[in-house]
Amino acid sequence: QVQLVESGGGLVQAGGSLGLSCLASGSILSINAMGWFRQAPGKQRELVGTITRGGNTNYADSVKGRFTISRDNAKNTVYLQMNSLKPEDTASYYCYTNLFRLGSSRPMDYWGKGTLVTVSS
Repeated sequence: QVQLVESGGGLVQAGGSLGLSCLASGSILSINAMGWFRQAPGKQRELVGTITRGGNTNYADSVKGRFTISRDNAKNTVYLQMNSLKPEDTASYYCYTNLFRLGSSRPMDYWGKGTLVTVSS
């Protein structure tokens, strides 16, 4: 069993900053990519960004220059630092990982349950 638990969501004013973290735990052999997606009310889930085990990052155009993804491989944790937040960043943010479980030869995708970020204008 693998669990992803996000923390750090909340309410922030436009222009402010907020940090999220996500811990992966359970029967994990190794973790490949980690990242974040988000889903605003009435909209489809969209990519925020991902980070490889080696630290290479990829971001959605809408968050480039404002959001930063990092990870601590020793702690199986991925972080999302969000700066210059806008009301349109309001969404539930979901942690994502692609990993090998113990005893498995195929990598699988896992998702957290989400944490709500609300940006007020």
